[in-house]
Amino acid sequence: MKVLMINGSPRANGNTSIALNEMKTVFEKEGVDAEIVQVGSEAVRGCIACNRCAELGKCVFDDVVNKLAVKLSEADGLVVASPVYYASANATLIAVLDRLFYSTSFDKTMKVGASVVCARRGGCSATFDELNKYFTISNMPIASGQYWNSIHGRGPGEAVGDAEGRGRADTFFQIEKNDIGRKLCDESAETGKSDQKVCAL
Repeated sequence: MKVLMINGSPRANGNTSIALNEMKTVFEKEGVDAEIVQVGSEAVRGCIACNRCAELGKCVFDDVVNKLAVKLSEADGLVVASPVYYASANATLIAVLDRLFYSTSFDKTMKVGASVVCARRGGCSATFDELNKYFTISNMPIASGQYWNSIHGRGPGEAVGDAEGRGRADTFFQIEKNDIGRKLCDESAETGKSDQKVCAL
């Protein structure tokens, strides 16, 4: 199994990365290949609705979005993380996601999605909802947890002290593992090559 993790924070080692690294540790412990891609500090422009992607098979702007498209096509799951700015996600991340989801024609059905947000205090729920909309329009099941996936901290490293927020990674993984396992089990059943190990996930 493979999970693509997109960090929308401009700070590579900020509080948002603490949440992602917590999840990455859980994934790798369970034998899942997880890759974190930093996009928050990239110079990414928004979609201009030119529809050239329909002709080219990729976005007309050849930047990190097209690189992510290849990775997403090969992934079983997608985690998107963002800091909260004015009760919304980082604008660079939104530009990436708008273009990534619009310009890719491959089927995203049953690729498991999850979002994680980080704030000093407020705006997490609104940002969480904003990011999840990319999954719900793409037939992607959303991996949830015991609470909305958020972590709190303002200064660098403060989120380490949010034990409750960091502790949600294990619960999230169990749900994502089960969703991916069901997907792979269904696919193997369709081909007549049922994998009992996969179907037991």
